[in-house]
Amino acid sequence: MTINTLKDLYIDQLQDIYSANRQSAKVTQELHKAAHSEDLKSALKAGVDGIEEGMDQIKRLIQNHDADPRGEHCKGMEGLVAEARAHGIEADIADEDVRDASIIAQYQRMTHYGISGYGTACAFAKRLGLKDDAKVLDTCLDNTRDGDKHMTSIASGEVNRAAAQA
Repeated sequence: MTINTLKDLYIDQLQDIYSANRQSAKVTQELHKAAHSEDLKSALKAGVDGIEEGMDQIKRLIQNHDADPRGEHCKGMEGLVAEARAHGIEADIADEDVRDASIIAQYQRMTHYGISGYGTACAFAKRLGLKDDAKVLDTCLDNTRDGDKHMTSIASGEVNRAAAQA
């Protein structure tokens, strides 16, 4: 797709978010399986559900603009997913608490990418006068931030303390 206008760029960004969500949902399921802490497992499960809900919302927005949700492949998330697998799943980490700390670090890197994407797309939607789109994106952004804060709480309250004793 040739990008000539801010609206073209907006749709391109939505497609990038959709691709990023597809990739991160899959690896978050894998991180869930590798996690030890019940709180972390629960948060990762909620993360998968939230990512999938965000995907549904983004897909609808893209389709409302007569575009294909799969029009873009997010190379940024591809790299973050590879890092999550390498450092959260495949790494030779002997202590399960240390692995949980690594899983949280990897998950939060992906989450921060999502926060950036949602924030940028929301700003574009507002500039374009797409109030309904902006409302959806604001909700996705808030949900993503809430998930990130919850992960920080798990890390600082339980996981990092246990990992430090390893």
